[in-house]
Amino acid sequence: MIQYANPKAFKDSIKGDTCPVMPQRFLICTHISMAKRTVSLLLVLLHGVCVTTSAQVCRLLGQPALPLLSAERDINIGAIFTIHRNALLKMHNFTSKPEPLKCISLNLREFKFAQTLIFAIEEINNSTQLLPGVYLGYKIYDSCGSIAHTILSGMALINGYEDTLSDTSCFRPPAVHAIIGESTSSPTIGLASVAGPFSLPVISHFATCACLSNRKKYPTFFRTIPSDYYQSRALAQLVKHFGWTWVGTVRSRSDYGNNGIVAFEEAAKQEGICIEYSEAIFRTDPEEQFLKTLEVIKKGTARVVLAFIALGDFVPLVKVIAQHNITGLQWVGSESWITSRTLAETKEYSFLSGAVGFAVANAKLVGLREFLVNVHPDQEPNNELLKEFWETAFQCSFRSSGGCTGSERLAEQQNEYTDVSELRIANKVYTAVYSVAHALHNLLKDLKSSNISSKREWPTIQKVLEYMRDVRFTVKTGEEIFFDANGDPVARYDLVNWQPAEDGSLQFRHVGSFESSLPSEQYQHLQVNQEHMLWAGHSGQLPVSVCSESCPAGTRKAVQKGRPVCCYDCIPCAEGEISNITDSSDCFPCDLEYWSNESKDRCVLKVVEFLSYTEIMGMVLCIFSFTGVLLTAFVSFLFYVHKETPIVRANNSELSFLLLFSLSLCFLCSLTFIGRPTEWSCMLRHTAFGITFVLCISCVLGKTIVVLMAFRATLPGRNIMKWFGPVQQRLSVVCLTLIQVIICVLWLTISPPFPYMNSSYYREKIILECNLGSALGFWAVLGYTGLLSILCFVLAFLARKLPDNFNEAKFITFSMLIFCAVWLTFIPAYVSSPGKFTVAVQIFAILASSCGLLFCIFAPKCYIILLKPEKNTKKEMMGKSSSKVL
Repeated sequence: MIQYANPKAFKDSIKGDTCPVMPQRFLICTHISMAKRTVSLLLVLLHGVCVTTSAQVCRLLGQPALPLLSAERDINIGAIFTIHRNALLKMHNFTSKPEPLKCISLNLREFKFAQTLIFAIEEINNSTQLLPGVYLGYKIYDSCGSIAHTILSGMALINGYEDTLSDTSCFRPPAVHAIIGESTSSPTIGLASVAGPFSLPVISHFATCACLSNRKKYPTFFRTIPSDYYQSRALAQLVKHFGWTWVGTVRSRSDYGNNGIVAFEEAAKQEGICIEYSEAIFRTDPEEQFLKTLEVIKKGTARVVLAFIALGDFVPLVKVIAQHNITGLQWVGSESWITSRTLAETKEYSFLSGAVGFAVANAKLVGLREFLVNVHPDQEPNNELLKEFWETAFQCSFRSSGGCTGSERLAEQQNEYTDVSELRIANKVYTAVYSVAHALHNLLKDLKSSNISSKREWPTIQKVLEYMRDVRFTVKTGEEIFFDANGDPVARYDLVNWQPAEDGSLQFRHVGSFESSLPSEQYQHLQVNQEHMLWAGHSGQLPVSVCSESCPAGTRKAVQKGRPVCCYDCIPCAEGEISNITDSSDCFPCDLEYWSNESKDRCVLKVVEFLSYTEIMGMVLCIFSFTGVLLTAFVSFLFYVHKETPIVRANNSELSFLLLFSLSLCFLCSLTFIGRPTEWSCMLRHTAFGITFVLCISCVLGKTIVVLMAFRATLPGRNIMKWFGPVQQRLSVVCLTLIQVIICVLWLTISPPFPYMNSSYYREKIILECNLGSALGFWAVLGYTGLLSILCFVLAFLARKLPDNFNEAKFITFSMLIFCAVWLTFIPAYVSSPGKFTVAVQIFAILASSCGLLFCIFAPKCYIILLKPEKNTKKEMMGKSSSKVL
């Protein structure tokens, strides 16, 4: 707790606008109003005590937080790295002052980051182009892998680490003008939260959490490594590119892993990728947790595992996997571990062969290796960190005999520190230093041009922040550096594939790239050189990781109940529907004139069906039609040859020949119903049918009336035949036929028949038929024909008992009976018959009724003419009839 000697002064310091008693440099007086909200936290971190004296001085109770590496010059840059992996925790008895925090397990990679920062600063100080006459210093802190220690180090960089603070502290230059760090997201979030209220820029080289792009929460945060927002989408596009729709995920239980995997799942959902399982681990978890995660991976059916995980969290997991000999999985990695030499050079981890993932672009920093191998404990004999580094690098000790001598040569060592083939993250440290330097250079240049006095004016951190937002430059590696509105750089990634080397270790092969500045259409962000890739198990064959096999064209996906959308059954498309791509979610109906083929992957034109001359039914009907015409012609010829015989002359031979002619037309008109319907054929078939049949019935009706009149005329005192002579018979036929002609003309004028493609009968084919146009016209034609038929039938029925030799009426009765029966059965058959069978029914009715008339009326006469010529005499016919009358 803070022991404040003057409570009133403490109270006034919070209310007032000055800081008379508070450690003013802590609050940075230019931001007193903001500091009032965080004063309680700052006091706790300061561990100070204010003594009421005339000088009003505050002294620290505890040990000041000191940098591990430092060199103070004109302008200083702070830095925080995880130089040690862990802090040695001790239980305190609260009876004595706690000892300073002790950190253990030196991290060679992070130590290289610190040396890269120093290398960049020395390079800038030796440059005559950048910050001429101004020398940069540095203060490098160790977070020891602890978020709390990161925040404590950040506060030390904000305040400085003097033992005492006085009223004049507010007017000193800031301790540092920017902070570079940290290497992971969670500590960086804490650091950016603390530095934000004081307008102190924080530039991270390895914190990728997309959450840090929130300008409202972290207004002073920048980074030289792309946000996980882009990496997550790049990974989703990569997984989709290889056709892996069924994957498992493992993440760090931290801001890095949690936010990264959430962004990946959102992008994966948009790409149609399903997550079978999602496991979270952390380096401090007990072994049971890693075994549990391993069991989930083993039981899973996904052959691809995406590990969005920090390197420190991944190492314990791969150790467990190696112990249980789990192979055959295709690993997809995030940038945190995908270029780790520690993993790649460990032969026990050969199951990672074929791993693929995105890494930040590699670079070559000229002179860095020479700088790294020249680090030596003798440079700073009192610096314990350099001694610890030496002991770690050479696995020796300065404290034991026969241990470290200092004569060892780093240039001969091959380890993570001396390896400069993979400077992906080290280059981001280098770039971060240069971004601060360029911002300072631009700021000092503007201050110098606006300052008329010769006195140098040092920049404020607020100005540095302002210039950091607008910085834009090109480093000597050729990369252009600038920050967007969220403090993020352009996302550029190398696609890395782990392939076996000759010594049994794994090497990184560059097989593609991803750049967010490229157009986004059709995955132009992503470029993959797949022919140079190897997969899990050193295989050249792309692994398959799907919940269900792809549905071929002609089928659709049906999601299995209770399972993700990637798990589905393949259902064949229904008739008339198609899917022409694999894994189609729906089948699509064909257009009205099209139908699906047998495989249901293409729409083809529907079969157009009509009664044609080439099919069997059409040919049979044609044969019957021509047979009827030939029979009619034969009868006509027979009657013409025997036209002077009594049997031909008995009932008006003129009407007989006209009837035979109309029957020929009836047989021929049936041919108009066969063949492809056209506009003319549709009009012709119905009108020809109506007119020829009325002509035929009119002739039969005339013959029936002639029979009746002839019989009545033989009675004494009767002279009826003069009223129905040949002229009247011709006129009656013409008039009755003319009525039908008028009906047909009106029909064709108002609403004529036309060709119509009927799809209602069958879905798979089109019936090309003649639409009636006006149903009333059709039924008027048919009705008038039926009316004459009934009238003829009634008259013939009344004349059926007249003398046999004269009596043609009974044969007309039979013919009309057949005619009416045919057409009465035609109506329901016509209405119910589908497609071309409708036309066949109509043709059959025409042929049947025509044959009925032909045979019933003319067959008996032909029989007498050909087989009983002795009866074809006037005496025979007159005698028999007279006897019957008498």
